[in-house]
Amino acid sequence: MPERVQPVRRALLSVSDKTGLVEFARKLADAGVELISTGGTARALAEAGLAVRDVSAVTGFPEIMDGRVKTLHPKIHGALLGRRDHAGDMAAMQQHGIEEIDLCVVNLYPFEAAVAAGAGFAAAIENIDIGGPALIRAAAKNHGHVAVVVEPGDYGEVAGEIARCGGTGAALRRRLAAAAYARTAVYDAAIAEWFASVDGTETPGRRIFAGRLAMTLRYGENPHQQAAFYTTGAGREGIAGARQLQGKELSYNNINDGDAALRLVCDLDADRPAVAIIKHANPCGVAHGASLADAYGLALRCDPVSAFGGIVAANRPLDAAAAREIAEIFTEVIIAPGADDAACAILAAKPNLRLLVVDALPDPDVAAVEWRSLSGGMLVQSRDIARIAAADLKVVTRRRPSAAELADLVFAFRVAKHVKSNAIVYARDGATVGIGAGQMSRVDSSRIAALKAADATRAAGLKQSLARGSVVASDAFFPFADGLEAAIEAGATAVVQPGGSVRDAEVIAAADKAGIAMVFTGVRHFRH
Repeated sequence: MPERVQPVRRALLSVSDKTGLVEFARKLADAGVELISTGGTARALAEAGLAVRDVSAVTGFPEIMDGRVKTLHPKIHGALLGRRDHAGDMAAMQQHGIEEIDLCVVNLYPFEAAVAAGAGFAAAIENIDIGGPALIRAAAKNHGHVAVVVEPGDYGEVAGEIARCGGTGAALRRRLAAAAYARTAVYDAAIAEWFASVDGTETPGRRIFAGRLAMTLRYGENPHQQAAFYTTGAGREGIAGARQLQGKELSYNNINDGDAALRLVCDLDADRPAVAIIKHANPCGVAHGASLADAYGLALRCDPVSAFGGIVAANRPLDAAAAREIAEIFTEVIIAPGADDAACAILAAKPNLRLLVVDALPDPDVAAVEWRSLSGGMLVQSRDIARIAAADLKVVTRRRPSAAELADLVFAFRVAKHVKSNAIVYARDGATVGIGAGQMSRVDSSRIAALKAADATRAAGLKQSLARGSVVASDAFFPFADGLEAAIEAGATAVVQPGGSVRDAEVIAAADKAGIAMVFTGVRHFRH
């Protein structure tokens, strides 16, 4: 049985985003569709030479309250909600002189964009659309008879179907209705989140999570899992705003690791070149350097085996020297705030390597909300934006750290924030030399970090361990002295940890016995 086509004789157009509007409306007019419109949309159509009927002429009532009320009228909503196959509806429409509207084209006041641009309270309120969502929901509810379009990207398909068939098919109307309800849901979610932020409500009674499809991915973490990438429109720079200059299609793991790498380098000192190499969302090497190439070399030295097939993030535009060094081993993704022509030319020889650039680095101090789906629910928390400085450290041992140790302690603890717990990080001279991640026991993480440092020492052809004379950071307190003792044995001379254990005195005593310095941060950085 062929699909029933609903003829399109009259269309209502009321849009804030006028992208493609005139071309679409002209195609409708060419197909014999009468155009009804409002305010600025009607003016744009009229200026383009199209015949358009103002909504006020349909309703017999003018726009009032600076346009707050214009389409909220029975002659509009009745025209959208009237069921063409329902005798009672059709009789009511005839009785009240309501003419059918078969196509509703609406996009909403730019509330999300206004808030992202820093609009004040009053301006944000005026960017909350009322009539638009009402029109969209009415048309979508009656999608058995009415087509609703909320995205300029759908204009071509709708115009094409009307040109071919004289109307719209049921399958297209259902798809458009689903998109319409999703749009109003996202819009309301943005408004609800904004109100919660204005009122300082950290845990509202209901929470809505919304996103817009950016790309469908080949698969998720594994080939048997489906995946897609959605953006939230939060206005935060980062992986969501990255532009791909070359390379294969991005995967789920590329995007996840790219975000982890970018967030890490943004947490380091902005006034010094820095590079982070990430594998499976964990850093395998992080360093500052005199140049990006220098920083990359020091980061790679930490764990050259794990770095193979990793993600590299830089806090400076990529130059030729850095690109040449990175291209020496297999790298999945490079992400940086720009890349010069020479760097792009060098990397072009690696066609599978994905090169991403961002217009600006994310601000690590901007608050945000993170969520994780669970069976039957969501876990929600504020993003960990705590970032310690030297002034935040409390010396708890007899020996105070030197100025060089102090700088490395701050660096190591910032890196530890981005390592899966339990996390242990050895660092010296602004570069990691051993990282232990994701172990159930902190002492095991400490041992692994020391082993990584020993491996890096051998790979670099050095006689003295890179861990000797280093500092060590722990993302949480040492519950026993054994984790600290493993670091002392490896050659660490100073330790940074949150403190707060019932056995702090025992751990401090072990540090004093070994003659090393220890500082407390009072801040824990678990990452799961």
